[in-house]
Amino acid sequence: MSETSAIGGVDFHCHLDLYPDHEAAIARAEAGRIYTLTVTTTPKAWPRNHELTRHTRYVRAALGLHPQLAAERASELSLWERHLPETRYVGEVGLDAGPRFYQSLDVQKQVFRRVLDRCAETSDKILTVHSVRSAPAVLDLVEAHLPPGRGKVVLHWFTGSKSDARRATALGCYFSVNAEMTRKDRGRELIRAIPRDRILTETDGPLTHVAGRPAEPRDAITAATEVADILGLSKERMARLIVTNLHTLLG
Repeated sequence: MSETSAIGGVDFHCHLDLYPDHEAAIARAEAGRIYTLTVTTTPKAWPRNHELTRHTRYVRAALGLHPQLAAERASELSLWERHLPETRYVGEVGLDAGPRFYQSLDVQKQVFRRVLDRCAETSDKILTVHSVRSAPAVLDLVEAHLPPGRGKVVLHWFTGSKSDARRATALGCYFSVNAEMTRKDRGRELIRAIPRDRILTETDGPLTHVAGRPAEPRDAITAATEVADILGLSKERMARLIVTNLHTLLG
């Protein structure tokens, strides 16, 4: 984007292909001027997402292989590699050590390691990374396989510790924050611990809800307002800060 003022908000992690009408969801994000990163969960979902966002102004698609699907979809990693030259954005990728997915953690690590290695080879990728109950392991792999200057990581819905957040910051990571994170004391403390110049907003829609309906990119503005309250900033200053951070990330 050439003009900071042209962006109406930032949703750096959303699943537009999971809405009942994928094309309409993209159109609403475009109409709202919400810079939206729509993630994919499998490489097989990429071609349609790519087709629908090739010429959009505000919506970008990311090529992913979700850690929760790694065990059953690891065979698609070669397909993921084949599509990688088609996009700058990668996600959703990462690790999930929650109870449902812990058994597949070794496979997840193999997949994530290869994703990081391929991204490091191209040196221009921006990754949106899942790290449920696995922040130290995610950061270990990022540190070992995605050297500074070879790619950029945005930690999506980060739930690690404050020390994890400090380590992530030192590694150059950004953090995409959603409204759910602002509703608990731990999330608010974490938001205060994140450097302001590393904060972006997200919705993770439609997997989260606002007023009883699936969240949409426009609801990232609500997240920004709630983060502003936590940090003691005006809504206007917070909005400008998030867009500035986006521009810095995109470089």
